[in-house]
Amino acid sequence: MRPRHIALAVLVAAVWGLNFVLIHVGLENFPPLLFCALRFAVVAVPAIFFVGPPRVAWRWILAVGLVLGVVKFGLLFLGMHAGMPAGLSSLVLQGQAVFTALFAAVLLRERPGPQRLAGLGIALGGIALSAVDRGLDGPVGAFALVVLAAVAWGLSNVLTRRAAPPDALRWMVWVSAVPPLPLLALSLLVEGPDADLRALRELTPAGLGAIGYVGLVSTLFGFVAWSFLLRTYDATAVAPYSLLVPVFGMSSAWLLLGERVGPVAGCAALLVIVGIGVTALRPGALSGAAAWWPRTRSRRSAALAAGRPGRPG
Repeated sequence: MRPRHIALAVLVAAVWGLNFVLIHVGLENFPPLLFCALRFAVVAVPAIFFVGPPRVAWRWILAVGLVLGVVKFGLLFLGMHAGMPAGLSSLVLQGQAVFTALFAAVLLRERPGPQRLAGLGIALGGIALSAVDRGLDGPVGAFALVVLAAVAWGLSNVLTRRAAPPDALRWMVWVSAVPPLPLLALSLLVEGPDADLRALRELTPAGLGAIGYVGLVSTLFGFVAWSFLLRTYDATAVAPYSLLVPVFGMSSAWLLLGERVGPVAGCAALLVIVGIGVTALRPGALSGAAAWWPRTRSRRSAALAAGRPGRPG
């Protein structure tokens, strides 16, 4: 990857990691389902009047809009509102890579190889460890909601692959037009009209900034920039940069919100990141690296025996 594109990939990961802190800020100003509805409304309006009609079947737009927008983000916002820390949420949500592979195996008949299965097992171990840590340190229900959000994200990834949208910006705008009304209806039913009206009457700069960042910066900029990178380079070159999301998420939550990262949570984060990294590697890369080391060592030994200094690698 070119240096400027590496910088763009790191920037997107930082934007997505900081996003969890801004969600935390937004949840201090709005009921969670209302905040989620406003987030997607900002993405869809007025952009929907300028991007043109969608280039995929309506069933895919409705399916992804409901699964990704209503279920995934609705559960994430509810989980964080119920007490799930921003930094830990950024980590657990990366379990979507595991669930994406599982749904792809069931729905698309994609069979993961031994390397990917090993990576998924490591990542699942990290999520399980973080669940144990969370069970000792906070409400398990909030943790379960974020895990279910990761499940919904995995399903939406497989649906998006089936839809194969040719235009990332147009796709994201139309998908974002689906969730606001269902989320608003759920908010009125669950959170009540009084809570929604009070939040809208008492708008603060922090609340408006959270909506703008989560909607325009994290969703529109982040998704379009990431799609550009995936169109420009092989997925195996781009995907590993997503491992930086929980790094930025947990560090920004520590710096800005004062969230503590204990040794168990740190080990869980390492397992999740390593596991997803193994699944992101090109199949055979690990075995190739393992085979490289003995050959390198033998070449160096032969060079030393012949009285030559030998070259690294």
